[in-house]
Amino acid sequence: VFLMALTCAYVSKSLSGTFMSSMLTQIERQFGIPTAIVGFINGSFEIGNLLLIIFVSYFGMKLHRPIVIGVGCAVMGLGCFIISLPHFLMGRYEYETTILPTSNLSSNSFLCMENQTQTLNPAQDPAECVKEVKSLMWIYVLVGNIIRGIGETPIMPLGVSYIENFAKSENSPLYIGILETGKMIGPIFGLLLGSFCASIYVDTGSVNTDDLTITPTDIRWVGAWWIGFLVCAGVNILISIPFFFFPKTLPKEGLQENVDGTENAKEEKHREKAKEEKRGITKDFFPFLKSLSCNPIYMLFTLISVLQVNAFNIYFSFLPKYLENQYGKSTAEVIFLMGVYNLPAICIGYLIAGFMMKKFKITVKTAAFLAFCLSLSEYSFGFCNFLITCDNVPVAGLTNSYERDQKPLYLENNVLADCNTRCSCLTKTWDPVCGDNGLAYMSACLAGCEKSVGTGTNMVFHNCSCIQSPGNSSAVLGLCNKGPECTNKLQYLLILSGFLSILYSFAAIPGYMVFLRCVESEEKSLGIGIHAFCIRVFAGIPAPIYFGALIDRTCLHWGTQKCGAPGACRMYDINSFRRIYLGMSAALRGSSYLPAFVIVILTRKFSLPGKINSSEMEIAEMKLTEKESQCTDVHRNPKFKNDGELKTKL
Repeated sequence: VFLMALTCAYVSKSLSGTFMSSMLTQIERQFGIPTAIVGFINGSFEIGNLLLIIFVSYFGMKLHRPIVIGVGCAVMGLGCFIISLPHFLMGRYEYETTILPTSNLSSNSFLCMENQTQTLNPAQDPAECVKEVKSLMWIYVLVGNIIRGIGETPIMPLGVSYIENFAKSENSPLYIGILETGKMIGPIFGLLLGSFCASIYVDTGSVNTDDLTITPTDIRWVGAWWIGFLVCAGVNILISIPFFFFPKTLPKEGLQENVDGTENAKEEKHREKAKEEKRGITKDFFPFLKSLSCNPIYMLFTLISVLQVNAFNIYFSFLPKYLENQYGKSTAEVIFLMGVYNLPAICIGYLIAGFMMKKFKITVKTAAFLAFCLSLSEYSFGFCNFLITCDNVPVAGLTNSYERDQKPLYLENNVLADCNTRCSCLTKTWDPVCGDNGLAYMSACLAGCEKSVGTGTNMVFHNCSCIQSPGNSSAVLGLCNKGPECTNKLQYLLILSGFLSILYSFAAIPGYMVFLRCVESEEKSLGIGIHAFCIRVFAGIPAPIYFGALIDRTCLHWGTQKCGAPGACRMYDINSFRRIYLGMSAALRGSSYLPAFVIVILTRKFSLPGKINSSEMEIAEMKLTEKESQCTDVHRNPKFKNDGELKTKL
């Protein structure tokens, strides 16, 4: 029952975390902030986790662990609620556009007209504008994410140590596999929820969506991110309730068959309590810390985890942004496809890996070798991602000149040309249109369009002097589509990603069991806590920040907020984006395989201090096999009454 409750806690925490990651682009657009700040918001979860992880991991062993886990789940719910508050405290989202709400067929100030003066908001004082925008509302999201991180702190170290202390060693891999599967089921629901929320306009119910001039594929679109955080808050609070009814300790698995199992458990509980009172609650903290720091396998595994988590944090946190910009899809579609192709494969892999380790009683030595080979294979196949690419959408003045056959420019100061200099256009406002010639323009005015027909997303522009194509030289709202060839490449990428996810999950369970078995049982909770602490300090917090800053350097055009200040990036140099995104992840992961190889060698040379001694287990298994071959029918042999007595004798 505790395993079921803890699995639900894993589902709820991963649901919230995955939904947060999937909504980063929506938060970036809502508040008009650069990717570096978005990375800081994403890393703030780890900051909250960092504040308590070591203390909870160690002192939590002395407290009522299930209750501490329940309080953590409730605090996560509070953090999710705080994240949603800005939607209710700030005004409606006003996206960047040259088409004012009052514009109609008789008021075409957004088109190419000579001797006109265009401003973003001519009637409003700049100081009043800044107050109205409430640009610092993203701090609520930051604080809420920190609180969410604080609440998540006790779930993994206390939950895993609780199971490890009271489970049979041969059942532990299966239980860990079930927990890891729960950690993957949560993201499935998180991505489905994210896809649903991203397809709904952020101010749904308070605006007429028929009047919108943007669609979900537009980079200015913001989905109803706040709805999902309210759902996550409710789920986390509900999941917390069962933990308040579990006992502080459980009888060791297998003692239930003993008549005196309950009494033995009680006696053990009293002995542990007396021992704690005798030695003090903190006396063994530093000896444990010294023992862990002198454990080479533990230290190398921690280094590997830091490097790998840096790479995975970069890859998964910014995957929606990468797929949106690389393949021209909406956030909702990208998030849904990620959930369909990746997460079921990981869940199946976790369960199969945990079952196989239990079924075949795989030793630590074999587990280390399997984890290394499978992970290295997955890493090698991952280089195929560099081959599945699409080019930027051609935009006049940014990626291409106004004569499309010329080479890309990547220069923002070329947005003006002979065909639009007479139009007095805004040169920084992003309101793109796609011309008949397959070339996009930053606005209808910069395309030289003089007439418009229709309203909302159905608006069509005519007599566009910059569009050199046979016919009426017209344009429609939005960037040009990347075409079916790019859509097919996305399918190939997702299929490859699903295959890599299976290999990754096969490697994860054996690798994690090596980590659990390389420390003594009384050091396990502290070991898990320090391991998580190092991951957060050196990977979880800095990775999204420094990588967000690197992504910002590939931006070709920054948006403009309501008051004229720079906003979120509207278009990236996708080739530079791809090299940084895939190259950085590959470099970090590649550097982790040298210490991994050292661990494989160490597990073959030395016995581990944990429960499983691989060499002794292999010898015992050989003796057992030899003895069983002599006794074809144990039950008929008068010397031994059952299998248990035979194994005990051996």
